[in-house]
Amino acid sequence: MNKILTATQANWRDYLELCKPKVVALLMLTAIIGMCLATSGWVPLNALIFGNLGIAACAASAAVINHLVDKRIDQVMARTNKRPIPQGKIDNHQAMIFAALLGLSGICILVWLVNPLTAWLTLASLIGYAVIYTMFLKRATPQNIVIGGLAGAAPPLLGWTAVTNQLEPNSLLLVLIIFAWTPPHFWALAIHRKKEYAAVDIPMLPVTHGEPYTKLHILLYTIILLLVSVLPFLTGMSSLLYLVSAILLGLRFFYWTVLLYKDAVPHVAIKTFKFSITYLMLLFVALLVDHYIPINLATY
Repeated sequence: MNKILTATQANWRDYLELCKPKVVALLMLTAIIGMCLATSGWVPLNALIFGNLGIAACAASAAVINHLVDKRIDQVMARTNKRPIPQGKIDNHQAMIFAALLGLSGICILVWLVNPLTAWLTLASLIGYAVIYTMFLKRATPQNIVIGGLAGAAPPLLGWTAVTNQLEPNSLLLVLIIFAWTPPHFWALAIHRKKEYAAVDIPMLPVTHGEPYTKLHILLYTIILLLVSVLPFLTGMSSLLYLVSAILLGLRFFYWTVLLYKDAVPHVAIKTFKFSITYLMLLFVALLVDHYIPINLATY
């Protein structure tokens, strides 16, 4: 009996999995915090509700396209071979329709209920990730994640513009933080999955240049990230509470990258990858808390 399920047996959980809900949740956290940082008061309800709904729908659409384009890769890699498309639960046609509906509905919500600037920036981010990165850069260069990381760094900017309807320097600082965070975050996973990426001919940095070279670059990018993360304090966007949090979190991330560089503990690559997610969540939460409970040296 054929154990591969047919597309008609797909349920809502399979479609939810196509949306990469955990990834989208992290993106939406940064988008919501971007909204909060954009205003000194309460976030307007239309931005909070419809802005997040539109951004989330477009992020989910990009995730579905990623599943669709990476079908051949996902069938080989142990981390991904149980996804709905490789398992035959959802066919290509259904996935394409689902992605189109998500993307179109997200853009329409943003245009009509938020503002056109946020809609255009969100569309650019969707195209950057789903088309430029997934279809081309991922297979073209070991610097794929560096170049393509800009699309994944956009959510706090999108949240900001949903509130203000304009680009501002502080919103770009939030993008810069995620942009600097992406390479050490993803390269740690790439080291852990090096053999699988090599098997499917994806030129991730550990595959093309080796692990020592990649570990060095993870270390260097983490130093850059630590420096970039203090810029909100230096520009006056945040106060002492955030500065202390950014330094402590950055030093902890650096500690993990040193362990990775020295190969000091078992399974250090995946542990570094997991901590990098915790790092970004806590860093943005620190930005949020600091925004509403600022602590300034002038107070003392």
